[in-house]
Amino acid sequence: MTEKKQTTIVLFSGEYDKVMAAYIIANGAAAYNHEVTIFHTFWGLNALRKDEKVQLEKGFMEKMFSKMMPRGADKMGLTKMNYLGFGPKMIKAVMKKHNSMPLPQLIDMAKDQGVKLVACTMTMDLLGLQQEELLDKIEYAGVGAYLADAENGNVNLFI
Repeated sequence: MTEKKQTTIVLFSGEYDKVMAAYIIANGAAAYNHEVTIFHTFWGLNALRKDEKVQLEKGFMEKMFSKMMPRGADKMGLTKMNYLGFGPKMIKAVMKKHNSMPLPQLIDMAKDQGVKLVACTMTMDLLGLQQEELLDKIEYAGVGAYLADAENGNVNLFI
């Protein structure tokens, strides 16, 4: 019996198009029967944020980060051609016209396929994010857990 291939992705970017690329690759790898891990760190954590505001006790800096960062995958800007928020609206309209799956659905599909979605706990601490603010059915770990997955990975990406 052959061993299952592993794909790991470090998702550092919080830009809609890069996050979408990461999830397209992850879903494709899962469809090819790979064990897939996406390790969300720094701005990539925004893909895991809930859309709705969650009332929590936070310090001043944590409150500022919460206000400045997009809440949820659908609120992220584009890498290029953001145009004060019009770029994401344009790309989403084009995607809808071509029956492409929007990012929130790609995230749900990844969960359904068993892709391991990991939130970096060190970055959560730095940015003042708490588990209650992130999606359900994800994991929480540090860089050591990512490295353990990546060590045996056949495909390792940094996006």
